[in-house]
Amino acid sequence: MGKVIAVANQKGGVGKTTTAVNLAASLAASEHPTLLIDTDPQANGTSSLGIEPRTVASSVYDILTGSAGVDDVVLHTEMPFLDVVPSHINLVGAEIEMIDLFERERVLKKALQGVRKKYHFVVIDCPPSLGLLTLNALTAADAVLIPVQTEYFALEGLGQLLNTIKIVRQHLNPDLEIEGVLLTMFDGRLRLSNQVAAEVRRYFGDRVFESVVQRNVRVSEAPSFGKPVLLYDAISTGSRNYMAVAAEVVRNNQRYLQAPPETADGTPLDDAPDLRVPPPAPRLSARPTEATDEQTASKTPAPKPPPSPRLPAGDGDASTPERVVLASRATPPASSGDAPDA
Repeated sequence: MGKVIAVANQKGGVGKTTTAVNLAASLAASEHPTLLIDTDPQANGTSSLGIEPRTVASSVYDILTGSAGVDDVVLHTEMPFLDVVPSHINLVGAEIEMIDLFERERVLKKALQGVRKKYHFVVIDCPPSLGLLTLNALTAADAVLIPVQTEYFALEGLGQLLNTIKIVRQHLNPDLEIEGVLLTMFDGRLRLSNQVAAEVRRYFGDRVFESVVQRNVRVSEAPSFGKPVLLYDAISTGSRNYMAVAAEVVRNNQRYLQAPPETADGTPLDDAPDLRVPPPAPRLSARPTEATDEQTASKTPAPKPPPSPRLPAGDGDASTPERVVLASRATPPASSGDAPDA
């Protein structure tokens, strides 16, 4: 069963959508089946993958309102291992329509139960708010990834987000953990960027990703072409940054990737019927007993291989001097009394 990661921060402009899209693309480029869910009514994550939000037949809005399932909404992208659940402008009114729903904070979590086994990672792009859409994402997620722009105002919003995560743990999702804090739009030439990075690392410690996302114009240009930066410019700094972040995510989640695979009907292979290859026809038993092997060895001694006259004197193992002796006997040194043929 795959891991669900929500990319959340109520502060706008910190790189949530950019991180969600490019992290999902980088995981897919590493041949990990990945599903990107766009829960932002602006639908920037959807358009960043070359999908026009106004033309989709169904979206995450239909999932949250109960009129469609995830399998009915999933769209394939040009990357083989990357699928997307698109967003739509109608998502603006979803919070009002969900007010009277029973367990409205768990709607997305229930919808994902049937598809998690198909993907290694499910990345949720959250809107820049702490409303019902973000609560659904945090309740459905196993972990939350927090992008932080290396500027002063980005630090002020962290306190509110951490308080929201604490409330979600207490009442909705006790297993929610922090996947990591990702420093975005980092410019090592600026003193402010280095100060913010140092402050974030001092507060969060090892929860901060070792990799940072540097300011890169290719990352900003890629959405206008409907591509993740990895497809727009694979050798750019932004591509390398997000590939490094994806490598950290994969390294930190091996327990999700090492789960036993499942059959087509969802049955774990450990519980499925055991298919064994039949033994060869001449063999009566696939696993002969040790006693039979010993009796055979005592009755029929193993023939010794003939010595090879071409074996050089230093090519064998030092523990088997017989091979060296045989080789030296096979090629005796020439006598000093022998004269060459005329």
